[in-house]
Amino acid sequence: MLGDELGVKPTIDENVKLVGTTLGAYTHVQAHCEFLDVTVGDYTYFAGYNQVYYANIGKFCSVASFARINTTNHPAYTRVAQHHFTYRSKMFGFGEDDAEFFTQRKERAVTIGHDVWLGHNSIIMPGVTIGNGAVIGAGAVVTKDVEPYSVVAGIPALKIKKRFSEELIIKIEKSKWWDWDYRTIKERLSDFRDLETFARKYL
Repeated sequence: MLGDELGVKPTIDENVKLVGTTLGAYTHVQAHCEFLDVTVGDYTYFAGYNQVYYANIGKFCSVASFARINTTNHPAYTRVAQHHFTYRSKMFGFGEDDAEFFTQRKERAVTIGHDVWLGHNSIIMPGVTIGNGAVIGAGAVVTKDVEPYSVVAGIPALKIKKRFSEELIIKIEKSKWWDWDYRTIKERLSDFRDLETFARKYL
């Protein structure tokens, strides 16, 4: 499917599991992804082998393969056993699942802004908010909120730099180009390819 033209209807490859998930227009979910209670904005794509749980993801995001969003935290420090039989009890015939544990997971949803790039094998921990235009380096483990247009990397992820000046970031945020309609984006495509031209015309 890679390279094929996308459409208003989301493109979903083989071996993808979607539960309680909403996908926007021109989205692409490549093979071997698993989503649970996820909302995805228009044009966002997942390169495959992604696990995403309880998350709100903006438009035009680029999610590299094996990136994981809102990974499960075992109750390691509060229970005798770390194994999931203590909260996924039905699987083993031990009785009802631990509803409180799953409620807490839902309450710690991840929020990702627009035009965010998540690098290969990156991990976004529960409750994190990532601002518009941010870049998450390959293999990073993000444990804290990420400012808009920041580049972060490492374990735990730390800010390396900002992509643009604060003045330019404010202007881009005000433009909200990610909300432009399909025709407008298509007409202005060449301007997206040159920062100076885009800034002169629209910021």
